[in-house]
Amino acid sequence: MTQNDPKSLIRVAHENGDSTIAQPLDLGARVRELRKARDWTLEQAAQQAGLARSTLSKIENGQMSPTYDALKKLAVGLEISVPQLFTPPSKGQVNGRMAVTRNGEEGTKITTTYEHALLAETLTTKKMLPYRARVRARSMDDFDGWVRHDGEEFLYVLTGQVRLYTEFYEPIELSRGDNAYYDASMGHNVVSVSQEDATILWVTSLN
Repeated sequence: MTQNDPKSLIRVAHENGDSTIAQPLDLGARVRELRKARDWTLEQAAQQAGLARSTLSKIENGQMSPTYDALKKLAVGLEISVPQLFTPPSKGQVNGRMAVTRNGEEGTKITTTYEHALLAETLTTKKMLPYRARVRARSMDDFDGWVRHDGEEFLYVLTGQVRLYTEFYEPIELSRGDNAYYDASMGHNVVSVSQEDATILWVTSLN
């Protein structure tokens, strides 16, 4: 796969993110975090959950594994769902990230079929890959087979008119303002059917 391959956009985006390995969840630490977030004492939390204070203390300190019945009581007492008990504890990360891309300052990737303008490049480990594309292709013959990759994709036509080809559906023509959302593991290609190259906004999920 070359750097100019449209599919390399997804590969490059994944490679730019940090590689992380999920660590085993410390249920006791998670329960303690949830309790302290509510500013509850052990006694208050135990009372809310209908558990003995000693039982809750042992759970928080990893001295016992709670039964499913105890987990349900904890979840009800903490006013969350049981799965939320197994959400990894927060790591104090800042949740106010933002990136601004000025017109003309985008990173570009030019291929025989598309000219991509990459957006929000300064954000790493993002969950979406947004990019504007100038559609140069005029026929399916311009592609070396289907483009397909992991994730889901949203397409919004900015100018001109395109024809969206997908592996399992009939081709569909989309004009300015039209959009489509599809499974990106399904083969897909886009060609311009307007006199000028069409432009589209693409947003691809990275998880």
